[in-house]
Amino acid sequence: DAIYYAEQGYAVSPVFGASWGLPRVQKFLQESPYTEDYLPGGKSPSVGQVVRLPGLARTFRAVAEGGPEAFYTGEIAQAIVQTVQELGGVMTLDDLKNHRSTWGDSISVDYNGITVHEHPPNGQGLAALQALNVVRGFNLAGMPWDDPERLHLMVEAMRLAFADARRYIADPDAMDISVAALLSDDYADQRRMLIDPNKAQHPSFGIPPNTSDTIYLCVVDGEGNACSFINSLYMGFGSGIVAKGTGIFLQNRGANFVLDAGHPNAYGGNKRPYHTIIPGMATKDSELWAAFGVMGGFMQPQGHLQVITAMIDDLLNPQEALDRPRWCLTEGTSGSELAIEEGISFKTMAKLAEMGHIIRPVSGQGRALFGSGQIIRRDAQTGVLFGGSDPRKDGLVAAF
Repeated sequence: DAIYYAEQGYAVSPVFGASWGLPRVQKFLQESPYTEDYLPGGKSPSVGQVVRLPGLARTFRAVAEGGPEAFYTGEIAQAIVQTVQELGGVMTLDDLKNHRSTWGDSISVDYNGITVHEHPPNGQGLAALQALNVVRGFNLAGMPWDDPERLHLMVEAMRLAFADARRYIADPDAMDISVAALLSDDYADQRRMLIDPNKAQHPSFGIPPNTSDTIYLCVVDGEGNACSFINSLYMGFGSGIVAKGTGIFLQNRGANFVLDAGHPNAYGGNKRPYHTIIPGMATKDSELWAAFGVMGGFMQPQGHLQVITAMIDDLLNPQEALDRPRWCLTEGTSGSELAIEEGISFKTMAKLAEMGHIIRPVSGQGRALFGSGQIIRRDAQTGVLFGGSDPRKDGLVAAF
């Protein structure tokens, strides 16, 4: 279990070791406070080296024995607040004590007979659903997957979705446009009409009628009950700050707030920022069809769009959908350059460049840009499960 491996150690994998060992990552950790456990001997561990995390083990054990209170009100909370205040922060014990997790309903759209469910705002699942709503109006299934015209339509739909996401997604208590309006068929029709089939654009947000270092896992049991779970510090090692003695890196999700006081996602106390992490699920006739997720910051809704269309329009199985080369709007904005993964032809890239996309070919270790996903599909008739695990990062499919 987690406590055992934190205490006794675990071998650093090739994929994680390559990232941990990057000079900029090592320098970042060396300049950050209380990171000694993560720099054995003062440097990033090498691939295959056994790493022990005693501070994190103590934290896990305290939470296992004391439950949420051990984290939010006990010695762990005191260590977090003390560390933040030492560095000039304003967090207090009451901030942690008053934290409340919330339950919410998923948001969803129908895509060619499959209901695709995403996490509601403040998460960016809305962007994935908006893009699906737009491309639903095109016959993607009638085009080869790497046809530049098909990729262009999908990329432009994603640009439109990101334009809206950057303007509207915020703490749901602060949003000034409803999710229903943004996901309405009429609004999707309006946005779809803005796509030029021959030219890349950098669209602004629309005005509908006013009536986000990540891990992902999914689990499905024999009865079709499913869990789609994602967690992240944001950016590599989050803020880089470890709460003294706990082994806990503090996240830096506040980076996605904006400083415009009139924006619904404006920085403020007791608010949740625009968030990139989004676990996904899909149903057909109210029965589980798939649990899925793609890690990777602003790649996530783009990954959801690509694997869902691959499975529904192209009838790929989960592993085939994850193996397929991807594209990515790198900054998660409507004006981002378009990264293209090796495996997509030069001819296709050249045609996309002619259309006005700023193309960046990506290969080798740089393919981490395209995220990493896990998928479990379920056959409703037989109950048979089909799993897929992304080759770009560590992961596996396991049955028991």
